[in-house]
Amino acid sequence: MRFHGFHAATLAVLAVLAAHPAVAKTISVSSTTPDANEKLQEALILAKPGDIVQLGAGVWKLVDGLSLDVANVTVRGAGAGEGGSILDFTGQQGAGEGLLVTSDDVYLTNFAVLNTKGDGIKSKGADRIVYHKLRVEWTAGPKETNGAYGIYPVESTDVLIDSVFVRGASDAGIYVGQSKNIVVRDSIATENVAGIEIENSYDADVHDNIATKNTGGILVFDLPSLPMQGGHNVRIFENIVNDNSTPNFAPKGNIVASVPTGTGVLVMANRHVEIFDNVLADNGTANVMIVGYRYEHKDAKYQPLPRDIVVRGNQHGKAGYAPAFEGGAQIAAALGGSIPPVLWDGAGDAVVLDKVGVLSLNLPDVATPRDQAKPAPADLSKGTPPAALPTIKLPDTMEAKVR
Repeated sequence: MRFHGFHAATLAVLAVLAAHPAVAKTISVSSTTPDANEKLQEALILAKPGDIVQLGAGVWKLVDGLSLDVANVTVRGAGAGEGGSILDFTGQQGAGEGLLVTSDDVYLTNFAVLNTKGDGIKSKGADRIVYHKLRVEWTAGPKETNGAYGIYPVESTDVLIDSVFVRGASDAGIYVGQSKNIVVRDSIATENVAGIEIENSYDADVHDNIATKNTGGILVFDLPSLPMQGGHNVRIFENIVNDNSTPNFAPKGNIVASVPTGTGVLVMANRHVEIFDNVLADNGTANVMIVGYRYEHKDAKYQPLPRDIVVRGNQHGKAGYAPAFEGGAQIAAALGGSIPPVLWDGAGDAVVLDKVGVLSLNLPDVATPRDQAKPAPADLSKGTPPAALPTIKLPDTMEAKVR
């Protein structure tokens, strides 16, 4: 009888140890194994919290998508370039993702995903996820039949995308949707429809990236009829956004199918967005576009106006010489061959402090719900920006993983 208390305490300790093993293990999987697809999926299923799934070097010829639903697991390859760990889904039989993650505290690093039928790497409801030193690519270049998204976290809190390369996505190369507390940095997006897209999300820093040869470089959208709305607090800074000249190859019906070729940074119906200290050049439609949501919808709670958009301190190169929107060529001709680098449809509230021309199209305003006040038009010549948005702070454990 006297041991009952000890016994209960011991069981409690054993339960904790079972959930958090004292010694994490490394599960190594080789690409040369005849059943490599099955062995890799098995490793992802059998991994315990704290484990590392180590991908051997070589080209993995995979026919089925992979999934991970175990928290606190690292998936590490031998590199994302030639000679590294290359997950090749050219022969994929289904239409799903290459890798789907649905667990928290996952660290993905140092491997490549090629030619998936669907999205490259997707995570859903995966908090504190890190995408680091990854490559997602459709090697035949821009094609409508390519997967929609390269790097695709959604419905998550604390997202770090660091040092990734994405090419060929038929929607967005790097996409973060319906999420909070996001950092996208030191990455390259090229030959996608949208290079980098932040959609229906709160609190995001997008900085030190290169977005080039996409249809549109960096997009900040808020769309109706989604569970999480009211996108706000997004900072786009210290990026190179140039030569976004790839013709739009998105499947018809996708919202990004409407993005004009030659768009640098595009803000649609978002609020509290700062675009500053970027290098913006050689974008044929505009270096920066600010627009309302001008499509039919039935969402009474949706706010279609851009609000508190600030453009400041950017370096502008050539822009507006090939505007790819209806009537754009005629406007450019009337203005001497090009439109100004900043294009605003006239809806909502924007302040442009860059010393460049701004063209407001003065389109009819976007309808707003009856219970929402419409902001007064901004004075672009004297406007004072709102207080600067704070730097996004991620948990220290996430930063430690990429050091």
